[in-house]
Amino acid sequence: MSDVIRAIARFNAGRDPACLAIKYRAMRESPFAFLRATCHLFYRPLSDERWLSRAPAAWLCGDLHLENFGSYKGDNRLAYFDLNDFDEAVIGPCTLDLVRLQASILVASESSQGDRQAAIRLCNTFVAAYADAVALGKPFWIERDNAAGRVRQLLDGLRERARPRFLDTRTIRKAGQRQLRIDGRKALPASQDERERVGTLVRRIAAKEGRPEFFEVLDVARRIAGLGSLGVERYIVLVRGKGSPDGNYLLDLKQALPSTLPARLVAVQPSWRSEAHRVVASMHRMQAVSMAFLRPIQQGKSSYVLRGLQPAEDRIDFGAIHPAQDGAEGVIRTMGELVAWAQLRSSGHAGSATADALGAFVDSKHWRQDLLDAAKSCAAQTRKDWERYVQAYDAGAFGSG
Repeated sequence: MSDVIRAIARFNAGRDPACLAIKYRAMRESPFAFLRATCHLFYRPLSDERWLSRAPAAWLCGDLHLENFGSYKGDNRLAYFDLNDFDEAVIGPCTLDLVRLQASILVASESSQGDRQAAIRLCNTFVAAYADAVALGKPFWIERDNAAGRVRQLLDGLRERARPRFLDTRTIRKAGQRQLRIDGRKALPASQDERERVGTLVRRIAAKEGRPEFFEVLDVARRIAGLGSLGVERYIVLVRGKGSPDGNYLLDLKQALPSTLPARLVAVQPSWRSEAHRVVASMHRMQAVSMAFLRPIQQGKSSYVLRGLQPAEDRIDFGAIHPAQDGAEGVIRTMGELVAWAQLRSSGHAGSATADALGAFVDSKHWRQDLLDAAKSCAAQTRKDWERYVQAYDAGAFGSG
């Protein structure tokens, strides 16, 4: 068994078996799905190269790829498009997020048999948009009024989505009350112990905020979502909200685990109260507006992030976008700007560089080509790792035989 296969098995040990089977099957489908699921492998080819060691420190998503951007409702109930996954968030060289995003463009293009040169142009578009936004020195945000193309379509859909219709997609009605829809694709049944544990966690938030009726738990299910964290404790929680049946709310409750970014690549981190506090603090620092209901919850040595349910449909499906078509360049440019704005917004906090230091870095020479070369190397390694994984999966190493 190769080191890659052992690392994958070790990383996923102890996770929910049903969700893990879904994850392993999805990882076999394409190099891009594999990249999304294996952030813990991605940074191995990187060492203290010049572009890495000289880059100023910034708050990082840590797992930046094409599908870790999406639309969501903020705690002000307005719709935004922004970075949306911070499980791996740390403070480290600002270039780490840039390399992973560029590598994801290359891998996604290859997975969909796209034009390699078109993908490289998109990589350059992303970095140019990032550098221009950093040089300007002021963070902005994307909402419906200033969005365009596919991003505007996402925000329009979220703004116009009526709560009862959305609830109908995830629940069934019985005697005027809602229950979560257990379909094996987005939700699996929760055990009685899980229901009780989730109820205890949510009641803790309800008591702290003085809203016991709003946060009254009506139903709980295990949630199937994402790839990298699939199999970690994660639940859909149906709460009473503003009243049954059409005023109910859907929440997402997810266990927070330590970031997998190698210590050799990142700066000294703040002393977090828990992993959930790390994730939530990163979201508060980096997002223009925080997601609705965003809260850290700690229970003993475990901690969880609570937030409003964000459906997978609220992301752009790059599997359906050819790199040379469909407005991909505009979306990639927006992503570059969003990364820059997140780093500017969080600059100067907890040891991260100031906006002036970030600006001086992007004005320096050679770093763009160094980043692209590193992204190409990481993309090639991802392809090799995926091919080894496919062989092992087909041979039954992950319960597939």
